[in-house]
Amino acid sequence: MKERISSLRAALRAQGLDGFIQPRNDEFLGEYVPDSAARLAWLTGFTGSAGLAIVLADKAAVFSDGRYTLQLASQTDPALWERCHITETPPETWLKTTAPGARIGYDPWLMSANTVAKFSDAGLVMVPVANPIDPFWNDRPAPPAAAAMPHPLDYAGESASAKRLRIADIIGRDGADAVLLTDPHAAAWLLNLRGGDLPHTPIALAFALLRRDSSAVLFIDPAKIPPETASHLGHSVTIVPRDAMAETLATLRGKRVRLDPATAPIRLTQMLGDAGAITVSGDDPCVLPRAMKNPVEQAGARAAHRRDGIAMCRFLAWFAATAPTGTLTELSAAARLRECRAATPDFRAESFNPISGAGEHGAIIHYAADAASNRPIHPDEVYLIDSGGQYPDGTTDITRTLWTGPDAPPALIRDRFTRVLAGHIALARAQFPLGTTGPQLDALARAPLWEAGLDFDHGTGHGVGSYLSVHEGPVSFHKLAKPVPLAPGMILSDEPGYYEPGAFGIRLENLLLVTEAAITGPRRFLKFETLTLAPFDRTLIDPALLDPAALAWIDAYHAHVHQTLAPDLQPPEAAWLATACAPLDG
Repeated sequence: MKERISSLRAALRAQGLDGFIQPRNDEFLGEYVPDSAARLAWLTGFTGSAGLAIVLADKAAVFSDGRYTLQLASQTDPALWERCHITETPPETWLKTTAPGARIGYDPWLMSANTVAKFSDAGLVMVPVANPIDPFWNDRPAPPAAAAMPHPLDYAGESASAKRLRIADIIGRDGADAVLLTDPHAAAWLLNLRGGDLPHTPIALAFALLRRDSSAVLFIDPAKIPPETASHLGHSVTIVPRDAMAETLATLRGKRVRLDPATAPIRLTQMLGDAGAITVSGDDPCVLPRAMKNPVEQAGARAAHRRDGIAMCRFLAWFAATAPTGTLTELSAAARLRECRAATPDFRAESFNPISGAGEHGAIIHYAADAASNRPIHPDEVYLIDSGGQYPDGTTDITRTLWTGPDAPPALIRDRFTRVLAGHIALARAQFPLGTTGPQLDALARAPLWEAGLDFDHGTGHGVGSYLSVHEGPVSFHKLAKPVPLAPGMILSDEPGYYEPGAFGIRLENLLLVTEAAITGPRRFLKFETLTLAPFDRTLIDPALLDPAALAWIDAYHAHVHQTLAPDLQPPEAAWLATACAPLDG
């Protein structure tokens, strides 16, 4: 890594720059990037899904959030990098203090206008440059080349032409002539396309332009559009290579083009300006409609979770029998769960790289086991497995925390587990008026921990896509989240946790579907339907810490899991499930 930093510093000196900012993201500014765009990992060694590095002539710092504190410390060299919490020490603040007034280079494809403005407002001179890392990244992987394929109406529930008309009407009513969509998930949803450009998220990496008349342009390599997809898109969608975007944008001279300055690379803002278009700041109009799953997508989510629940129960039954022997490792357990899912009808891929953490590794919120870190799963310890699957009718995400046995768990661990479970149940049981936002509900999941002076350093839940990203906006359960009202059809995770560094981690996650609540009154109320189907580890539950409503919920949930899944399990697995789902007072 030292040689890479030295090469970068030499390139900066040659351009008269005092430093350079390298974000984690690629030009789509998303959470996940292909290997060909993993510049931050190449430069620093840090592989988390959120972060940023700043390299100056004599100092360098790498930033991430509380999910990755331990990972950042383990993957980066303290002799080369100052490790910073991105919230406690914002990068622009660090630069303002460390190098006031410095000339800082940035890749305009990798930063939004809003982000660049933060650094400029801190008194820094921001200079757009071609990425100086690329010339000496000699072993850079080739960009992904998977085909973009149609997402059938049987799964999408609404035709692409109907979606284009719907979104075109939205932008027209707002006075725009077109919208430039820079999030590939928006193009995937709008045009009913899926792809294979990312390992766990079935999208084709592309930008899109939607005009007021509902015609569209998809900026993608034409080689990635097979005849089947071209026929699906029809004559109202034009395919243009990404390196020819400027020519297409030039046709928008004098037109009002909607663009989200928070999520679009500033290079596109510059290109629209060069084209003579009038840029209108506005949110991506596909975000909210995409989050509100239609009835077909809701039914698909239920079906996907039922299949996923069968795979999970087969894994959990196997784990309960095998873990006490001490013969498992973090990687072998995750591999077995992957095999269980792979045997499930319509399984396409894992929805993210599993978090399989035993003992102290479970306390690393986004721990990723590899050959170097893989450790045995010992008897009588806590094991955390956070995983999910991609199916054409839905995306799953589930976390279970398990006691390996054979002896009973300590009272302290049962206390912490049960408090996390109580918070999970409180959120799952919530009924709330229309207009309620995620930040308003976040405290429900934390209250049982707060009573004991405890908390966790991540959001309580995130939105989930429909055969798209496992992390989807615009809603989330987080005290700092944008206050977007919850609406019927949204799917969110419910995943409170507790982490004892160096000892164990606990997280319990189900996915929830927002539905109408049958409450008679002057106001409309909403509630949650739990989609995930898998038992919680009864050996870790202390019933004395649960109030009667929570006890009734967990017993009813377990009864539902058993009734739904048992008919499709083999007799030994079904017998295990019957015991795992028995009433807590039984």
